Amino acid sequence: MSSYAARREALTTYFDRTAVEAWSRLTSDAPVSKIRATVRAGRDAMRGTLLDWLPADMTGKRLLDAGCGTGALAVEAARRGAEVVAIDVSPTLIGLAQERLPAIEGPGSINFRVGDMLDPWLGRFDHVVAMDSLIHYQTPDIVRALAELALRTNGSVLFTVAPRTVLLTLMHAAGQLFPKSDRSPAIVPVAETGLRRRIGREPVLQGFEVGRTRRINSRFYLSQAFELARVAPQDEGRRP
Repeated sequence: MSSYAARREALTTYFDRTAVEAWSRLTSDAPVSKIRATVRAGRDAMRGTLLDWLPADMTGKRLLDAGCGTGALAVEAARRGAEVVAIDVSPTLIGLAQERLPAIEGPGSINFRVGDMLDPWLGRFDHVVAMDSLIHYQTPDIVRALAELALRTNGSVLFTVAPRTVLLTLMHAAGQLFPKSDRSPAIVPVAETGLRRRIGREPVLQGFEVGRTRRINSRFYLSQAFELARVAPQDEGRRP
């Protein structure tokens, strides 16, 4: 089994069995612990950042919410008029997303699915968002996943990684990022320079360039967003 597939299987077990109640509360407005409150605040800020990087009017655009969880970002994109395919490995989280789905006014829609975000049968998209769905993978797997997504993306791929900082690396190595009661599957700290280098060497991603980036640090939530934008043909020829 590939490292990506093995990790995906572990994540499926965690999000669909071990932490259903915790994630149900975290992604709602229910009271949570101080630790999880900082995670909630960080995730809200990150979601806002990624939505800011998407067009304000997405009417007629197709968006893949890769690792959608309970669907908060998918809802906001659909409200902008997007046709959203929201996929997650956890049937339970998809069930929660469907239960919470509000009425969507206008042309936007959401199609919730259970499965692998890299499934080619999902079709082509104008934009892809992978918020905190790649933070559990090693850099080579992240870049391979980005390449698979880019093959089916006309516009941009927005994704997040866990940035490699001294503190995060030490806490990760010691297995102390969260107390046991609040611990999720181990995230993998990623060095930005190494990530950019691998993206630059990946043949499939030659038609893309790293654009905007932003780091969100909310105590127990640390994540960095990247925009991978398709380069116009006339611009692509000028790239070094």
